[in-house]
Amino acid sequence: MTSGDYSEDIQTVSGCRLCPRNCGIDRAASLGVCAVPDRLKVARAALHFWEEPCISGDEGSGAVFFSGCALHCVYCQNRDISGGKAGLLISTDRLTDIFFELKSQNACNINLVTGDHYIPLIAQAIDKAVSRGFDLPFIFNCSGYEKPESLKMLDGLIDVYLPDFKYMDPALAGRYSGAADYPDVAKAALDEMVRQCPGCIFDGRGMIKSGVIVRHLLLPGHVSDSKRILGYLHERYKDSIYISIMSQYTPMEGIPDSCPELQRRVKRSEYDRLTDYAIALGIENAYIQDMSVATESFIPAFDNEGVEAGE
Repeated sequence: MTSGDYSEDIQTVSGCRLCPRNCGIDRAASLGVCAVPDRLKVARAALHFWEEPCISGDEGSGAVFFSGCALHCVYCQNRDISGGKAGLLISTDRLTDIFFELKSQNACNINLVTGDHYIPLIAQAIDKAVSRGFDLPFIFNCSGYEKPESLKMLDGLIDVYLPDFKYMDPALAGRYSGAADYPDVAKAALDEMVRQCPGCIFDGRGMIKSGVIVRHLLLPGHVSDSKRILGYLHERYKDSIYISIMSQYTPMEGIPDSCPELQRRVKRSEYDRLTDYAIALGIENAYIQDMSVATESFIPAFDNEGVEAGE
């Protein structure tokens, strides 16, 4: 891996325009849309066993959960961290040390979860780790709502991109995430991810070493939009990516009364219609889920495990 295009002395993100919100806030002085300051804030760093099999394996993925988010979806399952309330402030040196600590626990990879608003600092931490001989794959686990120019800072540093592709309908994106531009942004972001990591490469155990896996979470009542997403992904990328078709939507507290359709889980018949459509399209590189995964037990505790030194 080689260094991404970023300034070595970046410690703050002043006048922040890292994400498509372009809020322009000086995060050293106040909070922007992402609800976190300019310093790294992490809520959990531990082995995670509930990703796709090629990511979790038997040993677990070394997941680092960053606080804050630019989307704030009304159905967010990680609201404790997406709102920026949970987590501890750490340095880039501490993040680098966390990578090595997760490796010592036999992690299969380093799984960077929702780190979009910290891209320059994450790039620094990865570069420091690689200079010290770190050799596990780095996975960038994100919402799909990223600017290509920000993703370019990670070019040569990220081995696997694991983005969501949430919506094809701008009205749906506006209603649930306040981001009617999500479809266009996600298309451009995914193009950049595939440019950086073309084709999927697996080792002899079936663990992914390089490539792009696109996740799509089926929302209750929205099979049609999900079909449009699968159709787009297959037409544009064919077998150069994998698609993870997810049934795990779980209604959480705080869903507004204006979105009553989100107060239930996905029906088996809905998920079957979507997976049948994927088969009819000819999609072969795909992961599907058992309906039993729609449970809060798969959401980890954001209790700062593994974040502080000396734990």
